[in-house]
Amino acid sequence: MLPVDQYGKRRKFLLILGDGMADEPLRELGGLTPLEYAKTPNMDAIAREGRMGSLRTVPHGYEPGSDVANLSVIGYDPVNCYTGRGPLEAASMGVTLAPDDIAYRCNLVTIQDGIMEDFSAGHISSEEGRALFEALADALPEIDLYPGVSYRNLLIAHRSEGATTVPPHDIVGEDVASSLPKGPDAELLRRCMEVSREIFAGHPVNQKRLERGLRPATSIWPWSGGKTPSLLPFYMKFGLKGGIISAVDLLFGIARLAEMEVIRVPGATGFLDTDYEAKIRYALDALKSLDFVYVHVEAPDEAGHLGSIEEKVRAIERLDEVIGIALDEFDGTIALLPDHPTPIHLRTHTADPVPFAILGKGKDRTERYSEREAKKGSLGLMRGPDLLPLLFSRKTLEEDSDWLRF
Repeated sequence: MLPVDQYGKRRKFLLILGDGMADEPLRELGGLTPLEYAKTPNMDAIAREGRMGSLRTVPHGYEPGSDVANLSVIGYDPVNCYTGRGPLEAASMGVTLAPDDIAYRCNLVTIQDGIMEDFSAGHISSEEGRALFEALADALPEIDLYPGVSYRNLLIAHRSEGATTVPPHDIVGEDVASSLPKGPDAELLRRCMEVSREIFAGHPVNQKRLERGLRPATSIWPWSGGKTPSLLPFYMKFGLKGGIISAVDLLFGIARLAEMEVIRVPGATGFLDTDYEAKIRYALDALKSLDFVYVHVEAPDEAGHLGSIEEKVRAIERLDEVIGIALDEFDGTIALLPDHPTPIHLRTHTADPVPFAILGKGKDRTERYSEREAKKGSLGLMRGPDLLPLLFSRKTLEEDSDWLRF
């Protein structure tokens, strides 16, 4: 039965996710986390007028990637369906994989003297990346290359058995030698990386970037390969029509596989300069026809990978400003959370539980939105895939005690 209120009106749900927003206490911020330090009156209002808890979005034994974490938050248990990040991004691009194809996420990176200097090649533009990939495709006819958004691209290996790989954002500042691909596809992937180094070295795109004082894309870096997963359509799973707003292929891939609506927003860049307000405006408009909209904002995660406290605080505060629009104009249920922490001092993801808050499911004694305050929340510690069933439930505050804690 579809969720309705006491008057029989269909209920609406908005989930706002600040990617990598959670962090750890920082000496530079007087022992506060960026969430605690930032001015977040609207996030705090959700916590104060709603309920909080902590969410374990990454199952034990899994890499704390945005792919695993976002699948979990959207209600799909990675233990049962996760095959890799590559096939999710392939689905976003409309690329159909053969049964023996492996899709790898393929970054454009900057490696200098064997050190991973930048996992994003200075956040190279999509146009520059496309030009580099076109040149590389001619030299590597045995694979398929698909340019994506900025540094985020796709490599398809045919008649493939996969490889063990390392995300480039996990090894920034480290020697890459011990993190090169291993396993059945290793020889192929390493050869592709070597050819890319040769092709990119004298490419006009990199020459112009160097002239402008920008980091060049010195190589490709394939990682997180897998075959197409099978996801039960979102409508069949929850009885609701859902949509996703993002600027990264990963989230759109999940949307397509789950048969959710892909909502593209002009000005959404997947970086610090994204149009926060446009995302919220498009979400509110989409909720006129949809029951649930998932708004994904990448900026806090990018700031974490950059190791920039200032940019992370700014990204959190800019997100908070537009949450005020939702509080003013939306009368449904709102959920707020990150997918995983991206601690400034690590510059990569961790699997620690993240704080979540729900407005519209009763009220507890939490006062503001933060990692520490979430531990006091009445919703306790929950599994990621249990969040949406709780959000969509018509259970009362007292009845929610039946929900799983661990």
